[in-house]
Amino acid sequence: MASENVVGKNTGESAVTTIVNLAAEEAKLAREGVKAPGHAILTICKSLVAGGVAGGVSRTAVAPLERLKILLQVQNPHSIQYNGTIQGLKYIWKSEGYRGLFKGNGTNCARIIPNSAVKFFSYEQASSGILWLYRRHSGKEDAQLTPVLRLGAGACAGIIAMSATYPMDMVRGRITVQTEKSPYQYRGMFHALRTVYCEEGFRALYKGWLPSVIGVIPYVGLNFAVYESLKDWLIKTNPYGLVEDSELSIVTRLGCGAVAGTVGQTVAYPLDVIRRRMQMVGWKDAASVVTGHGRSKAPLEYNGMVDAFRKTVRNEGFGALYKGLVPNSVKVVPSIAIAFVTYEVVKDVLGVEMRISD
Repeated sequence: MASENVVGKNTGESAVTTIVNLAAEEAKLAREGVKAPGHAILTICKSLVAGGVAGGVSRTAVAPLERLKILLQVQNPHSIQYNGTIQGLKYIWKSEGYRGLFKGNGTNCARIIPNSAVKFFSYEQASSGILWLYRRHSGKEDAQLTPVLRLGAGACAGIIAMSATYPMDMVRGRITVQTEKSPYQYRGMFHALRTVYCEEGFRALYKGWLPSVIGVIPYVGLNFAVYESLKDWLIKTNPYGLVEDSELSIVTRLGCGAVAGTVGQTVAYPLDVIRRRMQMVGWKDAASVVTGHGRSKAPLEYNGMVDAFRKTVRNEGFGALYKGLVPNSVKVVPSIAIAFVTYEVVKDVLGVEMRISD
């Protein structure tokens, strides 16, 4: 027993000594300006948390408009049920109640939280890497990111985040367009993922991926490029006294996010419409869900992105590529603005450094 006590005592002292040594080493690294591995990991986690919170808050705030946008994108032109933003929201409320306004939002948040976390984190990492390469290539140690370089970093972040979470976006689109009259109901995200995989195969989970990749480049790229460039311009020029202590107010940052969202979604919107329509292909009950009670019950068939563009324009006109643009504009402006500001505020609260490191 005595020997066990000695061993326990020695083990305890050894553990304490190890902790003290680690703390001393981390303090030494901090004094030398070197970040310890634990600090780096904690910073990454905080950044991911901030991005996830930003995505969840911003998307839930505009969930009714998000659902209406998708319904407008895929509805049958021969059976118009949703005829504008106000009328569409009223129709959903009347036919499906309050819960109908938020149908698909749980799945959407399950997708957007990791998507937003990866997107914001990837943007910071891509920006740091691009800035390092730019400084090395130009020989200017104090060079800063240009709007074009920010566009490239944003595009990289968007592609990475979108590809990582695309299957959830695909099934979210199908869940969102379901109504009470649908002959088949997906019961939730995991049920939808399993059903699509079993009935249509793994590749079906990535239907519409190509237009998504093409669309995410101008959309996410412009969002980040416009937002960051506009912020930098305001801080440097300080028009109308908007800058206080080298910082922009939350209202001003919301305005920057609104401008960024408007520019990005206007450029990329037709690709979003085609993506949604391609996601419906292969769903055996899509005709009833999407075409409603129209005269045409023809199944949805596209041979690819170009074919989807051609058939949409030929059958419904060029304006069909912008179906749902109004509710989407009303949605995107506050959504992007809230996402950017929430991300920065949460990072401030968590004590994460905001600037791209040199």
